[in-house]
This record gives sequence, structure tokens and C-alpha cells, in this order.
Amino acid sequence: MSIPTYGNYINGEWITSGSTFENRNPANTDEVVGLFVKGSAADVVRADEAAQAAFASWSALPGPARGNYLYKVADILDAKFEAISADMTREEGKTLPEAKGEVRRAINIFRYFGGEGSRLGGMIVPSERDRVHMFAFRKAIGVVGLITPWNFPIAIPAWKIAPALICGNTVIVKPASVSPLSSWHIVNACHEAGIPKGVINFICGSGGEIGEALVNAKNVKAISFTGSCEIGEWVHREASKRKLRIQLEMGGKNPTIVLADADFNSAVENCVNAAMFSTGQKCTATSRVIVEEAIYDKFVAAVVERTKKLKVGDGMKPGIDIGPAVDKGQMETDLKYIGIAKEQGLQPLCGGERLTGTGPNGEDLSKGYFVAPTVFADVTEAMTLAQEEVFGPVLAIMKAKDFEDALRIANNVPFGLSASVQTSNLSRVFEFIYKMEAGLLTVNLPSAGVEYQLPFGGTKDSSFGPKEQGPAAMEFYSDYKTVYLKY
Repeated sequence: MSIPTYGNYINGEWITSGSTFENRNPANTDEVVGLFVKGSAADVVRADEAAQAAFASWSALPGPARGNYLYKVADILDAKFEAISADMTREEGKTLPEAKGEVRRAINIFRYFGGEGSRLGGMIVPSERDRVHMFAFRKAIGVVGLITPWNFPIAIPAWKIAPALICGNTVIVKPASVSPLSSWHIVNACHEAGIPKGVINFICGSGGEIGEALVNAKNVKAISFTGSCEIGEWVHREASKRKLRIQLEMGGKNPTIVLADADFNSAVENCVNAAMFSTGQKCTATSRVIVEEAIYDKFVAAVVERTKKLKVGDGMKPGIDIGPAVDKGQMETDLKYIGIAKEQGLQPLCGGERLTGTGPNGEDLSKGYFVAPTVFADVTEAMTLAQEEVFGPVLAIMKAKDFEDALRIANNVPFGLSASVQTSNLSRVFEFIYKMEAGLLTVNLPSAGVEYQLPFGGTKDSSFGPKEQGPAAMEFYSDYKTVYLKY
């Protein structure tokens, strides 16, 4: 069976010539999902020029007409739903049900922002002066560079591309090299939908070379980035030199507070779900559970028991809860943090190793990057596992004296993306809502799992710039033009 080659997309054309790199299945590294053409800084220059040339006509197109294109993209993705979902599982490793949920979300995002084309509003306010009409309306900002991560390889590109396009901008997309096929499907749908050439461009390859070229591209006016804190800080530093608009979504060390009055079984399920599903590779995943001491021992035992029941294996197979780490580097990062925890005196209550035996469906786990879901208890605030993001199926459980102590521990990290509380006390719920230093809060739900209709983003070192998703997305991808008219 021949291995497909996927090209870059510049000025309405697929560029399939040049050197390629492999996209391998992290559950079975014998399988090459596809070959991707490795882009260059010169490709970014060409894409930048094409996007600039397309900007005037695309931004002049009425919003509802741009919305019709987004509806077509959603319909095309919907028609290929099963195939795109399977491709995501093969390239990223998450289970097929999780991949299907993410593809459905991407489709819904395009439909949501397609509708925004008919609602691109502004404001009309009365003037203090006689016979002066005042109003402001939204306008596009220009060429936008989008740098997307590997963990949500179609949802995150969708929630950047769709609002950028509906506001009238043209875009250059740089996907993560370990999972580019999912975002390729979006761009291919844009191509099939007839979106004019130059409006959307797609370049795979070296994050260093292409990222630097994108931040420094002559016509780029804004950069939206989701990824690590280290790279995000670099983007902020370099993009600030050119006074670009910047939107950064980075790390998290998300807590779930469990109080003694919580629905016990629900709290256990919510914590294990948020910590372990998607192999813990969510920026909103729970990595710290802070438990009130009255139920601490009982809760730890229940979490360990539930975690041990999780089935780890190839996400394409039935009955699998947890897939592999996305690549060798992420697997080694997970194992490194497990090793650090052991060096600091902790012992895993379950997991703590790479899995290499036979999986639940007979698969050879040694061919993939599988890490056993791991739980540590008695983690203290100064320990590395309580402060640094792992981005894997590794959970730190911590003890708190009471709610106030738990809230203090929860806030004692440099991050502030998501947080959850499990309690039946309404007053504690509101104290948590107003005092927790995080941008996304859940109550009696997992910390991970958001919808597209509301703003998404954190605080502290987790995020910078305007929020993503929902109506807030329009703030980053558009500007206001204000008019004073004497009549």
C-alpha cells in the first residue's frame, strides 16, 4: 500500500514537490500515516505575499457571503467525518470516540462562526453635538499567522481559522509537525469549498524556521499561538519587536479541589476523567487534585482503584480508554517527571512505567509510546510534580486542611488556565468562583472539556492577549473603525 504525500497549500495550489517528513502512528510506529512536504522560510514569504494580495477582495466581501463559505467547509468536513476521525486517531493517538468528538466540535465551530458573518456588528451612540451621527464598525486587520499544537489537531486550528476568516482576514497556518493531517483536512475543505486563492495558506515543517519566518513576515499583522510556555515567550518577545497583535495560549497546572461534602463517586470519576483521558494531553487536564483531609485516604484509594481499571492501547480498537503519548519525546517527558517524583521521595500508587506488553486487543504495546496511567499521593507544594506541567497521564494528589487551605494551594502556581471544585456547598462554590485564579472554572465537572460558545483562555502565565472562542474571538481578529458624520 502506497503512502500518501500531503503538500503545502499556497495561493490556492497544493505544493507537493520537495523533501518530506514522516507522520507516524504513535500507537504503532510501524505505520506511516503520511508524508508531508517540508516547508521553508521561502514558502512563508510566498504565502505572505499571496495572503496580502487576497486580503482586499476577501475583506470587502460581505460578512454573510464569507459565512456561506464557512458553512460549505463545515458540510465538507461533515461528509468526511468518519475518515477524518480515523486519521486523527492514527496520527495523534487519542481514542476514536474522542477523535470523533473533536471533529464534530470543529464542524460546529465553522457553523457557529459562519453565522457570525450575519452578525458582524458595531455600535451606534448618540453625540453630544447637534446633527452629528456617530458609529463604529468592525474591520479586518490583515494577514494573520496561526501556529497550532498537536493535542487538539483539528479543533484548535478550527477555532483560530474560522473567526479569522469570518472577520475578513487572510491566514497562514503552521500546524504541529507530529499531527498535521487533521488541520490539512480543514485546509482541503476550504479548497473544495472554493475559498478564493491566497485567503488560506498552509505550511508544514520546522517550527523554528517557519515560526521565525511567520513572525517576521512582511505583511503579517497578528500571531495567534497555542503551545508551550517556552515557545510562547519567544513568540511574544519576537512579535513585540514588530508591534504585532499577539494571542498566546500556553501551559497549565490545573487543580481540582475535592471537599468532604462532594458527591464522592462523581468526584472520583471527574478527577480520573480530567487527568487521564486523552492521555492527559489537554491544556485543561487536571494534574493536581487537592483533597480535604477528612476524606483524603478514602479518596486516594478510590482514585487508584478507578485508574487501575483504565484500558490502555491502540485508540482505533474497541474498549480503549487511554491511547499513547503523541511521540517519543512526550513519552520520555512523562517518564522523566515520574522519575523526578521518585527522586523526591514519592512512589507511584499505580502506573509509573512505560507499557511494552500485550494490549487489551492483542496489540504489541512495545511498538507504541504507551505510559501507564500514574497516580502519586502525598505530594507537597514544593515538589516538582506540584509546580510543573507534565502533559501526560500523571496525577498528583495533595492534602488540604479545609477549603481555604485547598484554595491557597490551588492558587500557589504560576499558571491559571482551568480549575474545578467538587462540592455540594453553594457558598464554597461562589467563593471558588470569585477567588480562584484561573480563566476557566468548572463546578462538579471535570476541569477539561469546554464548548465553543464561550470565551476560552487563562490568566497568569497560561495566557496572553484576548480570549479565544465564542464572541470574544472577534476581538482579536477584528478592529473598530469609528465615524463622526455631520449632516
